[in-house]
Amino acid sequence: MRKSSHILSTLLMVFMTLPVLQAQELSVQLGKDEVGLNELFTITVTLQNGSIKSYSDFPDIEGFAKRGVSSSSKTNIVNGQISSSQSIIQRYLPLEEGTYTLPDFSLEVNGKTVSSKGKPIKIGPPVQRNTRRGRRDPFGNLFGRDERGASTTEFVDVKEDAFLALVTDKDEVYVGEGFTATFAFYVADANRAPLQFYEAGKQLSNILKDLKPENCWEENFNIENIYGEKVNINGKTYTRYKIYQAAFFPLNLEPVVFPSVPFEMIKYRVAKSPSFFGRDRQEDFKTFNTTEKVVKVKALPPHPLKDAVAVGEFELDEKVDKNTVATGESFEYNFNIYGEGNISSIPDLKIPSTKDIDIYPPNISQDVNKGGGRVTGSKKYSYYGIPNEPGSYDLEDYFSWVYFDPKKGVYDTLRSEVKLTVTGESKKNVSISSSDLGSFYDNIDLAGNKLQKLKEDNAAQIIANILIIAMLVAAGFMFFKK
Repeated sequence: MRKSSHILSTLLMVFMTLPVLQAQELSVQLGKDEVGLNELFTITVTLQNGSIKSYSDFPDIEGFAKRGVSSSSKTNIVNGQISSSQSIIQRYLPLEEGTYTLPDFSLEVNGKTVSSKGKPIKIGPPVQRNTRRGRRDPFGNLFGRDERGASTTEFVDVKEDAFLALVTDKDEVYVGEGFTATFAFYVADANRAPLQFYEAGKQLSNILKDLKPENCWEENFNIENIYGEKVNINGKTYTRYKIYQAAFFPLNLEPVVFPSVPFEMIKYRVAKSPSFFGRDRQEDFKTFNTTEKVVKVKALPPHPLKDAVAVGEFELDEKVDKNTVATGESFEYNFNIYGEGNISSIPDLKIPSTKDIDIYPPNISQDVNKGGGRVTGSKKYSYYGIPNEPGSYDLEDYFSWVYFDPKKGVYDTLRSEVKLTVTGESKKNVSISSSDLGSFYDNIDLAGNKLQKLKEDNAAQIIANILIIAMLVAAGFMFFKK
């Protein structure tokens, strides 16, 4: 007996180590054409001789609600040939009796496309379960079944230690001042209830329609993957899963209101007495809700530029390509505002008006960075100038920018500290001569500004009259001669 077992084990190991080249095939299997209200419809995608690493969303079916995805795998050894398969099963729960249509659809599995024809699906009344009658199953308790073959596993609900919340880093801000709002799910380290996210992206797109305030400028942090990070709340450790995060900048004095919103999670019920081969948990759903959050908005202090200034913490980085320049020669000057705040709404600087230096409209570039719950960046103005008069110039007389610092609660000004030395001769006269308008304007200074009556030219009028009379006489002579 031992020898036979040893031979069988050896053969099995040999079969499992044989090199087998099997083609990977994708297939789709659809559930029954008719299901009861208490049954599930399924779509199964199977990959032969490979593992499913990624797949796209399964189609939505009118009259059904998606109720979770499960996977299974299988390995067969037939005549020494090893084959395996892995399946992904999407379950659908019927909502109302009637006939509905599953349209044609395609799925992306491991970067490859698999398509399936649709079909009509009829939802009928709940189906009565048939119980098996016959002899007692000696392994019934081992697999969690009673004598009739029905499942005897009892599932209980375990109280979760988790919550959903929308929190802000500030409770009160100035108009135009930014604050960060974070929509996240928190799970305590002591939690024993199995939880899982359910169609987070689809839920979030609907939630944001109610969650985003209309009286704010939004800078979305664009969370693409949900991952956990440890946080401490009132001395208790939680894992926080950020679902959505954005910075908001109030545009008026109305309070910023974030209403209570729901978010559905998969919550599993746990088997009270799990069997060796039976299921140890049962899928269920629970809806969590946030509490309403209000951020107060206060007005800026009085100032002539109160309605036109940016709000934030800013600094100046300036640069000039040369500190000494000759008249008629160009120079480049960069006025770069950087810091934390609504970079996109920084008002443009006014072009300085002066005859001593010709300053041209700037090239403008901006850079906005969103990370760590903050919005930072810069806005750079690149000017070109041509001085017309020699001398020393403080560029602070031409370049400055007023903003409001919410941390200090005061208005502040970024001023240039660059000093420019201009050499050479004055270019004002050169500029005037280059635009000479002719001798007519040269005589303007010689002419008086006293009104005079226009002189009448009587000689010209007499000559004109004589010519007209002569013409009339000639015409009359010709007429009578004929």
